[in-house]
Amino acid sequence: MKDWSILYRGSLSSCNYDCDYCPFGKTKNTRAELTEDAKALRKFVDWVASQKAKIGMLFTPWGEALIRKYYQEALTELSHLPQVRKVAIQTNLSCSTAWMAQVNKATFALWTTYHPTQISREKFLQRCRALDELQISYSVGVVGFKEEIEEIKALRAALPSHIYLWINAYKRVPNYYTTRDIAQLKAIDPLFQYNLQYHPSLGKSCKTGESVFTVDGNGEAQRCHFIKQRIGNIYEKDFEKHLYRRSCSAKECGCHIGYVHLEELRLYEVFGEGVLERIPRV
Repeated sequence: MKDWSILYRGSLSSCNYDCDYCPFGKTKNTRAELTEDAKALRKFVDWVASQKAKIGMLFTPWGEALIRKYYQEALTELSHLPQVRKVAIQTNLSCSTAWMAQVNKATFALWTTYHPTQISREKFLQRCRALDELQISYSVGVVGFKEEIEEIKALRAALPSHIYLWINAYKRVPNYYTTRDIAQLKAIDPLFQYNLQYHPSLGKSCKTGESVFTVDGNGEAQRCHFIKQRIGNIYEKDFEKHLYRRSCSAKECGCHIGYVHLEELRLYEVFGEGVLERIPRV
């Protein structure tokens, strides 16, 4: 049976947070734009329901999707489809968690991010405890700003030991970290070294374009978010013919949702069934 992993990103671009490094902070979609995004999401859910392949999905919205009821309903529905092996979404966890009592907990997972300039640590931890009570699988992450290392340490100490705390390296500034900074962050996230670098990828084997691909609200597919080359449209009858093994055409890859699929890194062995929601095996 075919087995696909799909990264879905619709037209939603509004967020209820205003992180200064993010271009989507405190932006607002119009009612008409939200209606179109909801319509596109509905079409995607119906398409997934019609497929015979086993499908895993990671929703990677530019904005915060889970404050929208139509995303809550779509993920709940997807989690119960027999062909769905995983449905996960990136979220700041600012939404209510009550609706998650209805999801299929065997397939549903969250990739959560803590933003210390937007929410207190205790309030974020309260929401994590709510996830624990609901038995929701989730990872927690932060951007590794140097001035927040002590806060990241405190978060690690407060989270249950089995919850993976990932750190995204701040790579916009060359030589941003000292050797000591790196050592401290690696002590918190043993996989930090992978995110700290740009992996040479040109010509190397990657699962994207074959078993992994991205989809936008119109059904347009690319091999990944970082190679802007159309490979087809999922709503075309002959879409599957566009899925085949490809070598990477980019010079390098520096984002987890890209390099995790580079075969030479063997990160599927590290993450196993948690590759989409960024939860390693151990």
